[in-house]
Amino acid sequence: MPPPAGEFLGHPKALWNLFGTEFWERFMYYGMRAMLAVHVAAAFFAHLSGAEAREQASLTYGGFTSLVYMTGILGGFIADRILGYQRSIMLGGVLMAIGSFMLMAPDLTTFVAGLAVIVVGNGLFKPNISTMVGKLYAPGDVRRDSGFTIFYMGINAGAFVAPFVCASYIGQTYGYRWGFFSAGMGMLLGLMVFQAVKGWLGRVGTAPAGQEGFGPVLKVAVGAALLVVPVYFLLSQSDVLGGLLIAMMLGLAAYFVYSGIRSGEKVQLHRYLAMLILFLANILFWALFEQAGSSLNFLAQDHVRMPDVSIFGWTPTFEVFQAVNPIFIILLAPLFATLWVKLDKADWNPSIPRKFAYGLAGAALGFYVLVFAIRHFADANDSISWVWLTLTYLIHTMGELCLSPIGLAMVTKLARPQETGLAMGGWFLSIAMANFVAGRIAAIASGSGGHGEAAGSLAQYAATFDQLFWLGIVIALLFFLSAPLINRLMHGVK
Repeated sequence: MPPPAGEFLGHPKALWNLFGTEFWERFMYYGMRAMLAVHVAAAFFAHLSGAEAREQASLTYGGFTSLVYMTGILGGFIADRILGYQRSIMLGGVLMAIGSFMLMAPDLTTFVAGLAVIVVGNGLFKPNISTMVGKLYAPGDVRRDSGFTIFYMGINAGAFVAPFVCASYIGQTYGYRWGFFSAGMGMLLGLMVFQAVKGWLGRVGTAPAGQEGFGPVLKVAVGAALLVVPVYFLLSQSDVLGGLLIAMMLGLAAYFVYSGIRSGEKVQLHRYLAMLILFLANILFWALFEQAGSSLNFLAQDHVRMPDVSIFGWTPTFEVFQAVNPIFIILLAPLFATLWVKLDKADWNPSIPRKFAYGLAGAALGFYVLVFAIRHFADANDSISWVWLTLTYLIHTMGELCLSPIGLAMVTKLARPQETGLAMGGWFLSIAMANFVAGRIAAIASGSGGHGEAAGSLAQYAATFDQLFWLGIVIALLFFLSAPLINRLMHGVK
């Protein structure tokens, strides 16, 4: 079902509605994320040693970010069958704003409840706005990949601004609780943008037949409120969460294999198998990449020398590193989008599995940069220059651009049309698994566990990051070599 006629810069006008809405939603999420682990360690675990506080904060951070993506599979199902994408986005956004305001609470119980509300809201919002981007383009439309890349720039524009505003300025000046407040206000602005130009979407993402009216919205809202309770429990029980994630991933794999067999189409079964294989690569990539908000943030706080500059009396603090990846995305995404088109015309465009391999290699090489810097350029105060961490984020960003926007488009191409929302939820479930693993890795890198090195020391970071480098580079090589087999399973999808 196409959107209303009308284009802007060669794409449907509706793309720019979704771009603006996602900008403010990511402002909320990344503004909150830039402060989360550091705030939890200082506000709720200060009675522990520094290393133990960071270990607990890393586990809380990993549990929250995994649940944020874990609920996407349920949100995709609700949008497909009950609410439609537009209403799912609105309800999810309202819940995320409420949760952000709850993070201002001084007690841990209310704070964790706020995280639970954000988790439930994000499940309704995140997979469905991405799915709507895919639905703006007809099958075979060559603009789809570049449309997702443009959308990805909207994500990162919001993520770039947020750490400066919410964390480094408001958070450092008035306290992190007011930083969380500003993040919630960003989400409300996003909902206003969505409603202001909703007419550009037309019937794209409207309610399924028979589900119109307020009744389905009320039922889902009540269900969301009830879901907050088990999410709150899982945030407090890391081991239970890990087991549940494994069970859900196995259940998801079984469902798509069954769906492919039930369809009676061998091609569709093969495509689902290819999608699941690429989900595995996605898990490893984000487990490495998502050290940004936890172990790399603690590394920046303790062991990275900030540049000696002042901008109108404001001095950058370590939280601004959370904006480095988004600004590189904004600068490099148009170049990568153009590159893929030119390579395709020259018949040199790497296949989707090869791009995934390049993404994994980028994540691995970024950690080797830090290992090299720590071993050869650390000063007497156990600190390294900000240049090295910035270079790590640059390499990670290049890897991300080879994998993430390509993966979003891949899901919409490989899934059956009636299961695209569920498949997109599965994509985010694989990221949920990755974030859970990332939390465990961060607890080792910045906490009291480790490799026989002093807790929280540069040597402990180096030992952990060295292992991440070797793990990532070996798996990247395996995916590179197996790309022809995965391509055959995709049956022409590029």
